[in-house]
Amino acid sequence: MKIVVGHKNPDTDTICSSIVMAYFMDAKPGRQGELNPETKYVLEKFGVPEPELITSAEGHEIIMVDHTEESQALDDFDKGEVITIIDHHKNGMITSKPIIHLTKPVGATATIIAELYFNNSLGFIGAKNKELTPKMAGLLLSAILSDTVLFNSPTTTEQDRVMAYKLADAAGIDDIEAFGKELLKAKSTIVKESPEKIVQYDFKEFNMNGNKIGIGQVEVVDAADLEQKEKEIVDILKRKVVDENYRMIVFAITDVLKKGSKVLVLGNSEDFEKAFNIKLENGAAFMEGVMSRKKQLVPPLEEFYKNA
Repeated sequence: MKIVVGHKNPDTDTICSSIVMAYFMDAKPGRQGELNPETKYVLEKFGVPEPELITSAEGHEIIMVDHTEESQALDDFDKGEVITIIDHHKNGMITSKPIIHLTKPVGATATIIAELYFNNSLGFIGAKNKELTPKMAGLLLSAILSDTVLFNSPTTTEQDRVMAYKLADAAGIDDIEAFGKELLKAKSTIVKESPEKIVQYDFKEFNMNGNKIGIGQVEVVDAADLEQKEKEIVDILKRKVVDENYRMIVFAITDVLKKGSKVLVLGNSEDFEKAFNIKLENGAAFMEGVMSRKKQLVPPLEEFYKNA
């Protein structure tokens, strides 16, 4: 069976891209983990059921979306057959045989899928150019607005904006900004969850030249909403560093209105200071303008460990 699945600790782009690609490829959408509040809001708004939880690749043909890092894939992905990868991150996967692998430096995987549809090019990846229903268009639009933080992330490209407006027209959404603010409001409700859930909300693991690095991120309308839980979050991350053998964990609390992130750094914090030429105070710092893990946190750390 063909299944389409995104990364662990799924976000809106991962889930919506999985659902829409499954629709175009006559496959089954899956998820690796629980949905966050924003994604639940999106699926309820467009009346789309939650994808099934997938825990094993065995016996399946795998279409990977929104990730290429092995640490973010199904634990036993090598027991299945990866046939396609569609992503907007750096290439982190080496396959034993040729596959369809489409990556593009845009703000969301959904942008790539929308571009394939509007260019009548889905056949290039073995998909069908079926009708883009308002529901499917709404899912892709939501994914783009979420991953680009309503076009405020430095990962945003002109192609993201172009595709978003085309998708909004197809979905029957007249006011993109108002809809985007609805998503931000739904996303920020994560602050009401337990510290454990907040930590796992959007946590990704990376292998950086043999160093196990964790980078988590939570986006809020006002970072002050998390202040009361910050100590518990730090305590959880300290235990995670030791129990799961991380060299370092970075947790970014991204303030959408201030357009910056407070980073909490656990483990070998000296690595972070050297990589970013920054001085942490009690393992934390506010980094103005830093809103993207993919573009602003991962590359400097990878460069540092490559040369360390």
